[in-house]
Amino acid sequence: MTPSEAAKRAKLPSLTGLRFFAALLVFFFHSSLTDSPIPPNAPINPFADASIADGFSTAFSKAGYLGVSFFFVLSGFVLAWASRPGERVTAFLRRRLLKIFPNHVVVFTAAMILFAGAAVTSVADWLPNLLLLHTWFPQASVNLSVNPPSWSLGSELLFYVLFPLLIVPIRKIGGAALWVWSGLMVVGMVAVQLISTYVVPDTPKSAITPVSDMQFWFGYLLPLGRVFEFALGILLARVVLAGLWPRRVGFGAALVLTVLGYAAALVAPFQYGFVVATIVPVAALIGATAQADVDGRATFLRSRPMVWLGEVSFGFYLVQGVTIFYLRSLLGENTYSVPVALLVIAGFFAASLLGGWLLFRFVEMPAMRRFGRAGPRTRSVPDAVATAPYEGRGEDQDAAPVPAATGGRTG
Repeated sequence: MTPSEAAKRAKLPSLTGLRFFAALLVFFFHSSLTDSPIPPNAPINPFADASIADGFSTAFSKAGYLGVSFFFVLSGFVLAWASRPGERVTAFLRRRLLKIFPNHVVVFTAAMILFAGAAVTSVADWLPNLLLLHTWFPQASVNLSVNPPSWSLGSELLFYVLFPLLIVPIRKIGGAALWVWSGLMVVGMVAVQLISTYVVPDTPKSAITPVSDMQFWFGYLLPLGRVFEFALGILLARVVLAGLWPRRVGFGAALVLTVLGYAAALVAPFQYGFVVATIVPVAALIGATAQADVDGRATFLRSRPMVWLGEVSFGFYLVQGVTIFYLRSLLGENTYSVPVALLVIAGFFAASLLGGWLLFRFVEMPAMRRFGRAGPRTRSVPDAVATAPYEGRGEDQDAAPVPAATGGRTG
């Protein structure tokens, strides 16, 4: 059996488990914020000791951005991994929309009832969010409206629409050209931030970031600029499927590289910490983890508890606008001693994990079982996609989640 044939037969449970740690990075990022994305933008960080609060905030100040980039690349990787010629585009899109919209609508409704309804006074502010078109609007009152963490679903929606178009030419790329095109995707990410820095207006300044609202929108929220990460994921899947992943870049080496990339993001100019500083480590981590699964190497990431945590990670992300931002607002601007602050963070975590499981168990899975099954084939579209194989519960699931959903000065 060739490496490519073995890869096509492999499931990716380690990637499913790994995605929970990406979700956890976003969680700690949100918990450490000094400015909530929910007006009046009060601090979320619960530590009373200024030095501890500053250390917590600094340590996780780029964690959300790393988590989001990881999920965008992973999304392209897994969809390409599972793609097969002949799958109907309509069937693919139906399953992908079922993956995100039911959970989104439930959390959107909860956010409107709990806090957003009083703040959003215009249909023009909340309707784009409901339709996941809000991140195409440069106004902060729209692109971070209602449930701020839902911003990344706008990018994910674009990815789903583009995938049947992107996979066709990328399937035709082989050999060293896959690495060349991967490098060009990284160049594209750098170009986005250069344009954001030197072309996009740097005033007026954002209330919750060190750049302007327009720069934050263009360099981070705008779906079109995030397509480079998604396309890189597709190319990386082709690399592993072709047996071209360099074996010297294993999981351990990729993890070290990720730590170094994160350290670089901490000191890089603000916009370059979104994606540029960490994109090569993220790509290495995803490729090395997938290769471990292809080789059948045992990893703790493929254990049953880790796979379960990975399965609920989408919901875990999506409810953070309620469980962290809203619950923290109920506590006012109070700060606490270290033991109490840790209990507050633990409470946020427990509420988020419970909310994520509830969404997975009672919203996402029933919707997929009821409406996600493929019907009889009619017209097929070459190189469309199927859902990815995955060691989890239920049918028609994929091995990767939608990306980390965050908002405001968040990941």
